[in-house]
Amino acid sequence: MIFTAAHLEGIRSGAVTLAFRRWDRPRVRAGSSQRTAIGVIAFDAVDEIAPAEVTDADAEAAGFPSAEKLLAFVDKKAHGPILYRIALRYGGADPRQALRENAELSAAELETLRRRLARMDANGAWTEATLRLIGERPAVVSTELAHAMSMERQPFKIRVRRLKELGLTESLEVGYRLSPRGRAVLDRLDGSG
Repeated sequence: MIFTAAHLEGIRSGAVTLAFRRWDRPRVRAGSSQRTAIGVIAFDAVDEIAPAEVTDADAEAAGFPSAEKLLAFVDKKAHGPILYRIALRYGGADPRQALRENAELSAAELETLRRRLARMDANGAWTEATLRLIGERPAVVSTELAHAMSMERQPFKIRVRRLKELGLTESLEVGYRLSPRGRAVLDRLDGSG
């Protein structure tokens, strides 16, 4: 789900506890979560609701001044005919943040990461080259980085996301950079750490 910056802040503060979307089928499930710029959002319930059942109190809980304004916003962004009411809450900081900051790797952690990277490289080595490129060219637009790897932008971004899941890279406003953990892994791969 996409949220405005104001809605994300409202979720983090606890002021926003509902969201409404029009979809052809639910795009999130109760019990699931989503990482966002503010951290994790937890989804507690996803229910179909008729537009006439949306109250001003629901709208306020979703960060809107009235049901009318909420429904106008939802209808403008509609991706289907069914209206869903989603109960949500701030689920905490993105767990990758702590992982990225952990540059003190034990031998066992490093070996686990080496095995994960080797599995990712099973159909062609790319992980170390991508880490090196990001280390050498932080804050460079992904299109240029992809070109440097002789790749299309979207497949390149998917690869970087996989490295991000391991806490090795982090996204910037433009481009990426190595996290402290990513720098430590690259240094250890070089044999300098």
